[in-house]
Amino acid sequence: MNYPEIIAAHKGGANVGIYSICSADPTVIRASLIQAREDETSVLIEATSNQVDQFGGYTGMKPADFRDMVYSIADEVGLAHDDIILGGDHLGPNTWQKEEPESAMVKAVDLVRAYAEAGYTKIHLDCSFSCKGDPYPITDEIAAERAARMLVAAEEGAQKAGTADQVRYVIGTEVPVPGGHQEELGEITPTSPDAAKETLAAHRAAFDAVGLTEVWPKISALVVQPAVEFDHLKVVDYVSEGTKELRTVLDDEPTLVFEAHSTDYQTPANLAQLVRDHWAILKVGPGLTFNLREGLFALSHIEDELIDADKRSNLRQVIEDRMVAEPAKWEVYYTGDEDEQRIARRYSYSDRMRYYWPDAEIKKARQTLMDNLAEVEIPEPLLSQYMPLQYERVREGLLAKDPEALLIDRVRDAIRPYADACHRNN
Repeated sequence: MNYPEIIAAHKGGANVGIYSICSADPTVIRASLIQAREDETSVLIEATSNQVDQFGGYTGMKPADFRDMVYSIADEVGLAHDDIILGGDHLGPNTWQKEEPESAMVKAVDLVRAYAEAGYTKIHLDCSFSCKGDPYPITDEIAAERAARMLVAAEEGAQKAGTADQVRYVIGTEVPVPGGHQEELGEITPTSPDAAKETLAAHRAAFDAVGLTEVWPKISALVVQPAVEFDHLKVVDYVSEGTKELRTVLDDEPTLVFEAHSTDYQTPANLAQLVRDHWAILKVGPGLTFNLREGLFALSHIEDELIDADKRSNLRQVIEDRMVAEPAKWEVYYTGDEDEQRIARRYSYSDRMRYYWPDAEIKKARQTLMDNLAEVEIPEPLLSQYMPLQYERVREGLLAKDPEALLIDRVRDAIRPYADACHRNN
């Protein structure tokens, strides 16, 4: 099923959903495409506004570049382009919050148009960010009026791309912070039903005001807070009872489901319950690169046992050295003493390490690690010690014992619970 069909099936009573891969990491994307190929399902891959924009974002990629990268990997793994849904996450003034509202919105409009023209068909209109001089938090009315302005540009872009009948939109102002929280989380409260209704009403009125009343059936999801979140060291687990009243808000909206952000690290049972409770779109991001890091660290420990010291990649130390030398991407997030910061840099749930994988020295060390292990036979007991799940699959004849296959499979361990919740628990 494609994205609109999945939403329609869920609204029709089927216990199905779709998970959203929110990552620009090529290894994560490869693992996601392989998972979809093996499951014979479509896959939703989203780029965020800070990763990919009309200027290149922090990845250096524009929307068309990211699309082409995903399609290139899909060609390599044997997944048809028609099975890939491309999305734009947090599209709005996020990156330009320090600018005056008009300056930021001109860029935001250009951003959403670039995504739509590049063929992205799931567009998150996110104007929940306060710009210079704006009230904080932003009001529903301001956010909705700005979202309507972006919707006009998105519809124009979709017409140009020939995807006007496929494009679907996501709205909502109770949106977790892109990139993760800086502070330790306390108690998380679900969105109130009244707040959700007010958000819907404000957006409906704003879309009517720009002459796009007929676009409302394309609004496929509302972002609300089901009280799931994570910080550096703990996870706030989903409690179904807490959303009992909130879940009724969309009963009279025939095309709308809920979208859950920050579902990383939820238990498989919680993910399945979220889908049953009408969070039919589950977004995951840092949890994927967290598993990538676990896999690479495990392989580096195996390397320490098998490769002479002068030939080793020393990947773990190279990463630590580079993160300490270039602290801008983690220092405002990881507070505490030196030991606490070191633990957070390496193992935090928020995984600020993901921003460092493109670093030239780290990429070189990572390639050395993979090359070293490709040239030796990894003993099964060593694999059991550091990658026990992969060891079991190797023993069962389900997985090759080469480092690339082992790493991809370790990332897929973060995806499998989502596949089960969205596709296999029907």
